[in-house]
Amino acid sequence: MTAPVSFQKALWRGFTMKCPNCGHGHLFGRFLKVVGNCEVCGEDYTPQRADDLPAYLVIAIVGHLVVPGLLAVEMAYSPPAWLQLLIWLPATGFSALFLLQPVKGAIVGLQWQTGMHGFEAARRCRDREAADGVPPVPHLASKELVS
Repeated sequence: MTAPVSFQKALWRGFTMKCPNCGHGHLFGRFLKVVGNCEVCGEDYTPQRADDLPAYLVIAIVGHLVVPGLLAVEMAYSPPAWLQLLIWLPATGFSALFLLQPVKGAIVGLQWQTGMHGFEAARRCRDREAADGVPPVPHLASKELVS
């Protein structure tokens, strides 16, 4: 019997762009394109609906990191505006691009673990199999009929 995946572990696996179920398969086929199924365990990811939440979270995170840095540099050194733009525009852009995929992975892990959207059948199947002591078969959960 495999141990159920904890909330934190599902988020971390998603953040590291791995399958929240097994932790081995790749979650993304392209930059922001989530794969249909895990190549290792077969978990179905077609129900995921991350939509715009990862972008909003990245904006909030990067904004809370860049703005204090910009203000601290301005207060301490008062550099010219062109130098501030030369420093902070690339820092903001690269930070946002760097964080977007891991944050989207964490959101997919959140949806998978909590059974949001189309993941509720997979979650019921995992819960039932954990209670019965049967090893999980995640790729069959998406084919389960809703009772």
